[in-house]
Amino acid sequence: MQIERLTVESPSEPFPIYADPIGHLLRAHVGDTADRDAAVAHVLAVLSGYAYSDTATVALMAGRLGMAGSACVRIAQAVDAMTIFSTGYLLQSRCGRVVILCYRGTEPANLGNWLGDADVGSHTIDVGGGRLTVHSGFDRNVSATRWPILELLQAAARGESIARPGARVDHPLEALYVAGHSLGGAMAVLFALRLAGSEDGRGLDGRLRAIYTFGQPLTTAGPLPERALTVARRLFRHVHARDVVPSLPPAAWGALEHFGHEFHYANGHWRRRDPAAQLSNFRDVSRSVLAMLAPAGKRDKSAYTIADHGPHHYIAALRPAGRVTEFGDRVDA
Repeated sequence: MQIERLTVESPSEPFPIYADPIGHLLRAHVGDTADRDAAVAHVLAVLSGYAYSDTATVALMAGRLGMAGSACVRIAQAVDAMTIFSTGYLLQSRCGRVVILCYRGTEPANLGNWLGDADVGSHTIDVGGGRLTVHSGFDRNVSATRWPILELLQAAARGESIARPGARVDHPLEALYVAGHSLGGAMAVLFALRLAGSEDGRGLDGRLRAIYTFGQPLTTAGPLPERALTVARRLFRHVHARDVVPSLPPAAWGALEHFGHEFHYANGHWRRRDPAAQLSNFRDVSRSVLAMLAPAGKRDKSAYTIADHGPHHYIAALRPAGRVTEFGDRVDA
């Protein structure tokens, strides 16, 4: 198990992107709502995208977003033989009132990570006394780092700093957000489900404001237990254009289904839509890969493409007009 701690530094001009993102996160999602928050979606998309990098980079991006003074903690566990490659980042605001948990998605060059994605299985978890079938490989990765993450969240709930064990912050945890891209999104959903009604998550589930996922694959097989309905109301899934991953894994590997609120990006706008349907077999997946490699004139003829799955596409599509990018570019000018 690896745990690394940093403090987010103040950025120079043209940052920060937001003057008070922590205040916005505190005001957003008070009570269950079916409305996504555009600024929250952008902040969490940036952090989820850079969760593929190291702690210093995540802290750098958090500073550029306007979260100077926050604690940034990386929790990671890898066990190759069990296809466990689990990495989560916790960001605790300087005041202590907001904590963001972002999970890293599938690492493109990591074969073991891909094998874990293919391990659909028929695992079940307890959600407030009800059983729910979930993707085995995804849940194994959540379980690998779940306890140290819970311990840090419980410390935040007691008003302690997660970067300096034993030190105090001004306020205990009030608003918890969980997010991730791709596999990271699936892990975010499973973490929230395990939190719902569990003894070890007692006191934390009520502080969960929302779960935001980006290009999240199918993760569960219904029906949802009653306690999971709270998670469903707080889950906001984002699907960029023709991204194929939200329709995977194929049904031939195991029937799964989405829940929560889905928002689809097309023609420059995000719109609510019905959940993405599961592809039937691996042949459809192969076509999505070939679509990325096809000549430019033929790419638009495919219903799906893996090219639209990149976290940079989600970040760009979710950036509100008038805001600089995480690189400081003013692309709307």
